[in-house]
Amino acid sequence: MTNQVLLKTENPKIIISGGGTGGHVFPAIAIANEIKKLKPNAQILFVGAAGKIEMEKVPKAGYPIEGLWISGFHRQLTLRNLMFPFKLISSLWKANRIINHFKPDVVVGVGGYASGPTLEMASRKGIPVLVQEQNSFPGITNRLLAKRASKICVAYDGMDRWFPKSKTVLTGNPVRQDLFTNLDNKQDEAYEYFGFDKNKKTIFVFGGSLGARTINNAMVANTKLINNPEIQVLWQAGKLYMKEMVQSKTAELNNVKVLQFVDRMDLAYAMADVIIGRAGALSISELCLVGKPSILIPSPNVSEDHQTKNAMALVEKNAALLVKDSEAEELIMKKALEILSDEPLKKNLRENILKLKKENAAVEIAKTVLNLIK
Repeated sequence: MTNQVLLKTENPKIIISGGGTGGHVFPAIAIANEIKKLKPNAQILFVGAAGKIEMEKVPKAGYPIEGLWISGFHRQLTLRNLMFPFKLISSLWKANRIINHFKPDVVVGVGGYASGPTLEMASRKGIPVLVQEQNSFPGITNRLLAKRASKICVAYDGMDRWFPKSKTVLTGNPVRQDLFTNLDNKQDEAYEYFGFDKNKKTIFVFGGSLGARTINNAMVANTKLINNPEIQVLWQAGKLYMKEMVQSKTAELNNVKVLQFVDRMDLAYAMADVIIGRAGALSISELCLVGKPSILIPSPNVSEDHQTKNAMALVEKNAALLVKDSEAEELIMKKALEILSDEPLKKNLRENILKLKKENAAVEIAKTVLNLIK
């Protein structure tokens, strides 16, 4: 991609829409930050879903945000679906009002409930639209939006199965680049920060900020295997399960440190010999940059089984191991110990996952956004 950003305006106005989870919100903020670096006079407005995480995180990052009354459509029969048509109409109306008032030069959709109505109304008005697809298997909303999109930024090879090849740009997913600077040089700091022994192998287990019940239960079920003097475990239990997990026998082990939330992910990654976690798009992008042997346990509770498809994109290239959610209790620690004891396997996983990293995704997406402005 060219390093030149060709603009007909020095004061671009851009809407970035989407959210619902940190996996959508933080990449969106990363894109906004890179746009501001390229064009300091750019005006950026976020449009999210009222009551969701973006309504808190985006203002903290220094950007204004408008909220739409929108939520997902549940595939099972539920009373909540009765409200969906009203929420959709309300969101389309408000998105239209926001666009008319703000007059954006381009609109970016990062996934999540709010992106559908916002990009739909923008495309109807002839405003250039960019879709950022994080997953290896696109959701229904992005597949529909892609028909009107000017560009689609993707994180995986072969996405022209779903999107027009002429519109598709392989950029990778935007991640927090500051987390991955000189990780090898941070190992001593990491051991000291977490109070760990640098002579022992470290397993880092996490299931997101809220936690993952299956992963936590698997840790408790594997207390005997974890009680191993040659290893140590950093375990992020999550906000929802911390109280319950900290009372478990696993948490009482001398070689285990259980935390509600790991605030220094860079140090956790730097110290880890094996990483165990879910297979969200953002997590996988981070793991590719980290380059550590990983065991992915896809969540069964996401639409269209996105996480399994994300994980398989790595597994098919021998870049990670996959353990089904239903088999986590049986296999989670066996696989981790297998990796630790098998140097060729560890080396192979590390080398293959590093081949998949995309280091400058946010910059490339920002340039693509700016180049769409008429």
